[in-house]
Amino acid sequence: MKNRMTRRAMLSLTAAGAALALTACGGNVGGSSDASSAQFPNGPVTLTVGQAPGGSTDLIARAAAEGMAESLGVSMPVVNKPGANGALATKEVAAMAPDGQNLILLNASLITITPLAVSEDEVVSLDDLDVLMGLSQDDYVMVASTASGVKNLDDIKNSGKKLSFGTTGVGTGSQLAQELLLAQAEIDGTTVPFDSGSPALTAVMGDQVQVSTVQLGEAKPQIDAGTVTPIVVFSKDRNEFLPDVPTAIESGYEVPVSQYRAIAAPKGLNDAAKEKLVASIQDGVAADSYKDFNKQNLLTAHEVSGEEVVTEWNELAAKYKELTEEHDISLAGK
Repeated sequence: MKNRMTRRAMLSLTAAGAALALTACGGNVGGSSDASSAQFPNGPVTLTVGQAPGGSTDLIARAAAEGMAESLGVSMPVVNKPGANGALATKEVAAMAPDGQNLILLNASLITITPLAVSEDEVVSLDDLDVLMGLSQDDYVMVASTASGVKNLDDIKNSGKKLSFGTTGVGTGSQLAQELLLAQAEIDGTTVPFDSGSPALTAVMGDQVQVSTVQLGEAKPQIDAGTVTPIVVFSKDRNEFLPDVPTAIESGYEVPVSQYRAIAAPKGLNDAAKEKLVASIQDGVAADSYKDFNKQNLLTAHEVSGEEVVTEWNELAAKYKELTEEHDISLAGK
């Protein structure tokens, strides 16, 4: 009897110890445990893109994923789930387990500009994500058709006819930059939204609209060919790939609008997985192939920490909200 009691007591103590250990792990034997942390990555790491294949965001994701996969020692498939400027894909990834196995490629415009054009329940918040690192800056340029005869902003302001202005869509940096400039310069024109940069550029080349604001990577070949005329860029400083084209800011207008991109994970990522992922991104962007990719696609490196990304994007969101309210600009439905 005594021996049976002793064995029973020992079993009870063992069970209690196991329960205590489980409690110390937060009651979760999944991705947050030390064992799972040490095993990360546990299979392929998926990078989701909320835009269609072939666009600049998709190409950036694939270039970054190539170097990250090599650093992590696992495959890194890129999955495209377009819709709502990336909102659908971002919300889907944010709801996944924070184990580091699923990541999202973020466009800053989703956080800084889209909230100005959609209802509150459609807004995506950085509070639901662990931002790992920033990648690059993609600038917007205003271009004019050669048939319009427009060479600079003064020509637009002094035009004797009402001009048409193309954008790459509602809630985009193209729309925001152009609307802010037109309001501040007191230029009266007709805004024509397109589905993306390609049709907006095609329209200005054919003079269906006289002016369009598109991303530099899309416009530069036509600028070089002389089929469109660059007017201003909307970055804070002159773009290194268009050094002779003034910024809207130096022309006297407060329009600091660029597209930024970053990689993020669902909120709650453990420190070990985060360190490995950040290190893999740093390895990826340091590769010569990635640097060459940036040059070929006219991207300016903006490789800052996740904490800096959150600060910058939240400040930009507040700034854009302030500017649109000050100039009575509505992005919805334009």
